[in-house]
Amino acid sequence: MSAPTQVSPVAESSKAITRTVVYVVLYVVVSAIVQYVFASLLPSFKIEIAEYSVYAQILIAVAFGYLIVTNIANVFYWLTRAKYDHPTAAAIRNVVRIVGIGALAAAIAGGVAGGAAGVALGGFLGIVIGFASQQVLGQAIAGLFLLIARPFKIGDKVVIAGEDGVVEDVATLFTIVNKADGVKVLIPNSAIIGGKIYLKPKEGVS
Repeated sequence: MSAPTQVSPVAESSKAITRTVVYVVLYVVVSAIVQYVFASLLPSFKIEIAEYSVYAQILIAVAFGYLIVTNIANVFYWLTRAKYDHPTAAAIRNVVRIVGIGALAAAIAGGVAGGAAGVALGGFLGIVIGFASQQVLGQAIAGLFLLIARPFKIGDKVVIAGEDGVVEDVATLFTIVNKADGVKVLIPNSAIIGGKIYLKPKEGVS
Protein backbone atom coordinates (compact mmCIF):
# COMPACT_ATOMS: atom_id res chain seq x y z
CA MET A 1 0.00 0.00 0.00
CA SER A 2 1.59 3.25 -1.13
CA ALA A 3 2.00 6.22 1.21
CA PRO A 4 -0.38 9.17 0.74
CA THR A 5 0.88 11.86 -1.63
CA GLN A 6 2.12 14.99 0.13
CA VAL A 7 0.27 18.09 -1.05
CA SER A 8 2.64 20.89 -2.06
CA PRO A 9 1.33 24.38 -1.18
CA VAL A 10 3.54 25.92 -3.88
CA ALA A 11 2.17 23.59 -6.54
CA GLU A 12 -1.42 24.12 -5.41
CA SER A 13 -0.99 27.93 -5.38
CA SER A 14 0.42 27.74 -8.92
CA LYS A 15 -2.61 25.72 -10.02
CA ALA A 16 -4.95 28.27 -8.42
CA ILE A 17 -3.14 31.14 -10.19
CA THR A 18 -3.38 29.28 -13.50
CA ARG A 19 -7.10 28.67 -13.01
CA THR A 20 -7.61 32.35 -12.19
CA VAL A 21 -5.88 33.42 -15.42
CA VAL A 22 -7.90 30.87 -17.42
CA TYR A 23 -11.18 32.13 -15.94
CA VAL A 24 -10.25 35.75 -16.72
CA VAL A 25 -9.47 34.86 -20.34
CA LEU A 26 -12.66 32.78 -20.64
CA TYR A 27 -14.70 35.64 -19.22
CA VAL A 28 -13.32 38.08 -21.80
CA VAL A 29 -13.94 35.61 -24.65
CA VAL A 30 -17.46 34.63 -23.55
CA SER A 31 -18.40 38.26 -22.91
CA ALA A 32 -17.20 39.25 -26.38
CA ILE A 33 -19.11 36.37 -28.00
CA VAL A 34 -22.32 37.27 -26.18
CA GLN A 35 -21.94 40.91 -27.18
CA TYR A 36 -21.44 39.88 -30.83
CA VAL A 37 -24.48 37.58 -30.76
CA PHE A 38 -26.80 40.23 -29.30
CA ALA A 39 -25.43 43.21 -31.24
CA SER A 40 -24.67 41.71 -34.68
CA LEU A 41 -25.67 38.08 -35.20
CA LEU A 42 -29.26 38.14 -33.94
CA PRO A 43 -30.13 41.47 -35.65
CA SER A 44 -29.02 39.92 -38.96
CA PHE A 45 -31.88 37.45 -38.49
CA LYS A 46 -34.29 40.29 -37.65
CA ILE A 47 -34.16 39.44 -33.95
CA GLU A 48 -33.84 42.71 -32.07
CA ILE A 49 -33.11 41.93 -28.43
CA ALA A 50 -29.90 43.91 -28.02
CA GLU A 51 -31.35 45.73 -24.99
CA TYR A 52 -31.30 42.42 -23.09
CA SER A 53 -27.58 41.90 -23.61
CA VAL A 54 -26.83 43.77 -20.39
CA TYR A 55 -28.65 41.08 -18.39
CA ALA A 56 -26.67 38.34 -20.08
CA GLN A 57 -23.45 40.23 -19.34
CA ILE A 58 -24.45 40.56 -15.67
CA LEU A 59 -25.03 36.81 -15.38
CA ILE A 60 -21.69 36.11 -17.03
CA ALA A 61 -19.90 38.61 -14.78
CA VAL A 62 -21.48 37.09 -11.66
CA ALA A 63 -20.61 33.52 -12.66
CA PHE A 64 -17.04 34.16 -13.74
CA GLY A 65 -16.53 36.78 -11.04
CA TYR A 66 -17.38 34.26 -8.34
CA LEU A 67 -15.00 31.70 -9.86
CA ILE A 68 -12.22 34.28 -10.10
CA VAL A 69 -12.71 35.52 -6.53
CA THR A 70 -12.81 31.94 -5.23
CA ASN A 71 -9.56 31.05 -6.97
CA ILE A 72 -7.84 34.23 -5.78
CA ALA A 73 -8.90 33.28 -2.25
CA ASN A 74 -7.43 29.81 -2.84
CA VAL A 75 -4.16 31.40 -3.94
CA PHE A 76 -3.98 33.22 -0.61
CA TYR A 77 -4.91 29.98 1.17
CA TRP A 78 -2.08 27.95 -0.33
CA LEU A 79 0.50 30.73 -0.01
CA THR A 80 -0.42 30.98 3.70
CA ARG A 81 -0.59 27.19 4.05
CA ALA A 82 3.13 27.01 3.28
CA LYS A 83 3.87 28.63 6.67
CA TYR A 84 0.75 28.13 8.79
CA ASP A 85 -1.74 25.35 9.52
CA HIS A 86 -5.14 24.85 7.88
CA PRO A 87 -7.30 26.96 10.28
CA THR A 88 -5.10 30.03 9.81
CA ALA A 89 -4.98 29.66 6.03
CA ALA A 90 -8.73 29.02 5.88
CA ALA A 91 -9.39 32.19 7.89
CA ILE A 92 -7.36 34.24 5.42
CA ARG A 93 -9.18 32.60 2.51
CA ASN A 94 -12.56 33.47 4.02
CA VAL A 95 -11.58 37.10 4.60
CA VAL A 96 -10.31 37.46 1.02
CA ARG A 97 -13.50 35.83 -0.29
CA ILE A 98 -15.76 38.17 1.69
CA VAL A 99 -13.88 41.26 0.51
CA GLY A 100 -13.73 39.96 -3.07
CA ILE A 101 -17.45 39.23 -3.32
CA GLY A 102 -18.25 42.68 -1.90
CA ALA A 103 -15.96 44.33 -4.43
CA LEU A 104 -17.46 42.20 -7.23
CA ALA A 105 -21.00 43.26 -6.32
CA ALA A 106 -20.01 46.94 -6.20
CA ALA A 107 -18.15 46.71 -9.52
CA ILE A 108 -21.06 45.00 -11.30
CA ALA A 109 -23.54 47.54 -9.96
CA GLY A 110 -21.29 50.40 -11.08
CA GLY A 111 -20.81 48.87 -14.52
CA VAL A 112 -24.54 48.39 -15.05
CA ALA A 113 -25.31 52.03 -14.26
CA GLY A 114 -22.36 53.33 -16.27
CA GLY A 115 -20.61 56.70 -16.23
CA ALA A 116 -20.63 58.97 -13.20
CA ALA A 117 -23.85 57.37 -12.01
CA GLY A 118 -22.14 54.00 -12.09
CA VAL A 119 -19.20 55.25 -10.05
CA ALA A 120 -21.59 56.76 -7.49
CA LEU A 121 -23.76 53.63 -7.37
CA GLY A 122 -20.77 51.33 -7.09
CA GLY A 123 -19.32 53.44 -4.29
CA PHE A 124 -22.64 53.59 -2.47
CA LEU A 125 -23.17 49.84 -2.77
CA GLY A 126 -19.62 49.26 -1.58
CA ILE A 127 -20.34 51.33 1.54
CA VAL A 128 -23.61 49.46 2.15
CA ILE A 129 -21.89 46.08 1.77
CA GLY A 130 -19.07 47.29 4.02
CA PHE A 131 -21.47 48.25 6.79
CA ALA A 132 -23.52 45.07 6.35
CA SER A 133 -20.46 42.82 6.57
CA GLN A 134 -18.56 44.92 9.14
CA GLN A 135 -19.34 42.63 12.05
CA VAL A 136 -18.71 39.42 10.11
CA LEU A 137 -15.50 40.74 8.60
CA GLY A 138 -14.38 42.07 11.99
CA GLN A 139 -14.91 38.66 13.56
CA ALA A 140 -13.10 36.95 10.69
CA ILE A 141 -10.09 39.25 11.07
CA ALA A 142 -10.14 38.75 14.85
CA GLY A 143 -10.19 35.00 14.28
CA LEU A 144 -7.23 35.36 11.94
CA PHE A 145 -5.28 37.24 14.64
CA LEU A 146 -6.11 34.53 17.17
CA LEU A 147 -4.90 31.80 14.82
CA ILE A 148 -1.65 33.63 14.12
CA ALA A 149 -0.90 34.89 17.65
CA ARG A 150 -2.13 31.65 19.29
CA PRO A 151 -2.78 32.96 22.82
CA PHE A 152 -4.41 29.58 23.44
CA LYS A 153 -4.85 26.34 21.54
CA ILE A 154 -7.36 23.54 21.28
CA GLY A 155 -7.49 21.59 24.54
CA ASP A 156 -6.40 24.50 26.78
CA LYS A 157 -8.42 25.32 29.89
CA VAL A 158 -9.35 28.97 29.66
CA VAL A 159 -11.61 31.72 30.87
CA ILE A 160 -12.51 33.98 27.95
CA ALA A 161 -15.38 36.43 27.64
CA GLY A 162 -16.52 35.26 31.08
CA GLU A 163 -16.81 31.63 29.99
CA ASP A 164 -14.86 28.92 31.83
CA GLY A 165 -14.09 25.74 29.94
CA VAL A 166 -11.89 23.88 27.49
CA VAL A 167 -11.19 25.23 24.00
CA GLU A 168 -12.74 22.82 21.51
CA ASP A 169 -12.17 24.71 18.28
CA VAL A 170 -10.95 28.06 16.95
CA ALA A 171 -12.85 28.87 13.75
CA THR A 172 -12.98 31.92 11.51
CA LEU A 173 -15.88 33.61 13.29
CA PHE A 174 -16.20 31.85 16.65
CA THR A 175 -14.15 30.09 19.28
CA ILE A 176 -15.96 27.09 20.77
CA VAL A 177 -15.54 26.50 24.49
CA ASN A 178 -16.83 23.31 26.10
CA LYS A 179 -17.90 24.01 29.69
CA ALA A 180 -17.77 21.55 32.59
CA ASP A 181 -21.54 20.91 32.40
CA GLY A 182 -21.28 19.90 28.74
CA VAL A 183 -22.63 23.16 27.34
CA LYS A 184 -20.79 24.43 24.27
CA VAL A 185 -20.38 28.19 24.00
CA LEU A 186 -19.68 29.93 20.68
CA ILE A 187 -17.77 33.09 21.54
CA PRO A 188 -17.34 35.75 18.80
CA ASN A 189 -13.64 36.18 18.12
CA SER A 190 -13.97 39.97 18.22
CA ALA A 191 -15.10 39.69 21.86
CA ILE A 192 -12.00 37.65 22.70
CA ILE A 193 -9.59 40.09 21.07
CA GLY A 194 -11.06 42.96 23.07
CA GLY A 195 -11.08 41.18 26.44
CA LYS A 196 -8.88 39.38 28.95
CA ILE A 197 -7.80 35.80 28.38
CA TYR A 198 -7.11 33.57 31.41
CA LEU A 199 -5.10 30.41 30.80
CA LYS A 200 -5.69 27.89 33.57
CA PRO A 201 -2.88 25.49 34.57
CA LYS A 202 -3.10 21.96 33.26
CA GLU A 203 -3.82 19.11 35.61
CA GLY A 204 -0.72 17.89 37.40
CA VAL A 205 1.13 21.19 36.81
CA SER A 206 1.67 23.23 39.99
